Amino acid sequence: MVNNLNDRPIGVFDSGIGGLTVAAELHKRLPAENLIYLGDTARVPYGTKSVAAVNRYALESALFLLNRNVKMIVVACNTVSAVALPRLKMLLSVPMIGVVEPGVRAAVKSTKNDRIGVIATPSTIASKAYQTRLQEALPNATVFGRSCPLLVPMAEEGRVDGKIVSQLLEEYLKSLRKKGTDTLILGCTHYPLFKKTIGEVMGDTVTLVDSAETTAEQVEATLLREGLLRTHGPGMVKAYVTDMPRQFDKVARRFFGAPLGKVERVTLGD
Repeated sequence: MVNNLNDRPIGVFDSGIGGLTVAAELHKRLPAENLIYLGDTARVPYGTKSVAAVNRYALESALFLLNRNVKMIVVACNTVSAVALPRLKMLLSVPMIGVVEPGVRAAVKSTKNDRIGVIATPSTIASKAYQTRLQEALPNATVFGRSCPLLVPMAEEGRVDGKIVSQLLEEYLKSLRKKGTDTLILGCTHYPLFKKTIGEVMGDTVTLVDSAETTAEQVEATLLREGLLRTHGPGMVKAYVTDMPRQFDKVARRFFGAPLGKVERVTLGD
């Protein structure tokens, strides 16, 4: 007998396109699950917005997904996970997972010398979300944060390798390498697209923590624990954006790895 609750979709939202790296990992790990993806492309990027604005945008996105009867919400945005997730969990009863905590747990498990680097958007670094949680979980940890503001626009333009990307990443990462970090958290959902070049710049001795992979692992564990896992499939993926659906569709294939079908434009906050 089919459990209708299990058949409800997983909602995933981000300020734009980057969260598709999380959606892609979910689709790969849990191919039977239905996914609804929401990208707030009209107001991207969140990384430069005020805390009040990020809180409001996050709540509007979560309510949009709840109105589509999702069984779980994945906040596939490091800025929202760092700034707004605690408030969302207080206001809403649906299971909710961000991308910060899974990355922290994986980094703590990985590090051998307790020297952990975090690369992210300026607002995620300024929030100290990763730094605080890492030191709570591993009191002896030394955490080095580095904002990498140019990586997001480059990822969305499809420039994820080549000489210019290597030079830029060398500039961003050289201080983390010199400080002896043995684990580096990719604290933005765009950054897994640069994983190969980041690995080359940091060297073989540094473990890269991909928040998309670790978040998908936690989603699976939560679904199993709550008895919400969908086991028959295949699952479907539906995408919504708040602006420029054609541009989103054009870029989305790079992040998701496959066509998304028709992308629908919606308005939040109505």
